[in-house]
Amino acid sequence: MKRNGKLLKAVCAAAAVVLAATSLASCGKKGFDSSKNISVVAREDGSGTKSAFMEIIGLKGKADVSGVIIATGTAGVLTEVKNNPLAIAYESLGYVTDEVKMLKVDGVEATIENIKNGSYKIARPLNVVYKEETVADGLCKAYLAFLQSSDAQKIISEEGYVSTNDSATEYKIESGLSGSIAISGSTSLQPLMIKLAAKFEELQSGVSIEVSGGGSGTGYKNAEEGVSQFGMISEVFDSSKAASCTSYEVAKDGIAVIVNKANPTESIALDKLKNIYNVEAGDAAVTKWNQVG
Repeated sequence: MKRNGKLLKAVCAAAAVVLAATSLASCGKKGFDSSKNISVVAREDGSGTKSAFMEIIGLKGKADVSGVIIATGTAGVLTEVKNNPLAIAYESLGYVTDEVKMLKVDGVEATIENIKNGSYKIARPLNVVYKEETVADGLCKAYLAFLQSSDAQKIISEEGYVSTNDSATEYKIESGLSGSIAISGSTSLQPLMIKLAAKFEELQSGVSIEVSGGGSGTGYKNAEEGVSQFGMISEVFDSSKAASCTSYEVAKDGIAVIVNKANPTESIALDKLKNIYNVEAGDAAVTKWNQVG
């Protein structure tokens, strides 16, 4: 009987632990207070992701809202959102981890397929700008062919960007190819371009490529003035900024809207998102989670 009594006590204790854990989990889900203020998280000034996000939602050049939390780099953004139940932030789709939750925007998920078909609206093209005569033959023609190849598309996908060239074929190595290429511009495209350039140098051992930043404005200017053979821009190509140039879309970069995993919100309207970040929203400002809907 004593043995059975001990067993019964052990079973009851185990059941109590399970029940307590279940209750805590339930409280965690039900305990989100939507009447509290939204913790608005933004990237640092100079971030390509920040400038693209603000432009896409119609706030290009606007200041940050009062009380904004500035997070430096992807790691800073993810850490803040992971640890702050009331936070909302944005980050390039390829760098978002499962430690945070991505919101749908206007009911559309941030997926590669939805970015490619244009239904997910918070996305941007990553382009190279160049003169047609620059890629007419030789080294630059070969590099453009590489950017359009399946070899490049593989790297683009592996690095978390969206490949948009579904008909790409394998790059064919050209014997005896040598020389150097200068590429400059968008810091948003720069990390991917460095990877692509390294692969091309591996395939074409006689070639060296220098990739530098400076922003999309630098990309336009350097391509137009012949300082670089290719300029990088993280926006739709604007011919008025480089009249003698054309462009090629290397990839697309989707920007995800992220919240803490304890937040029950699943979707946000684009206009509500805008008025979270809009310093000039006035009475339309969205400052609390129960305004999101």
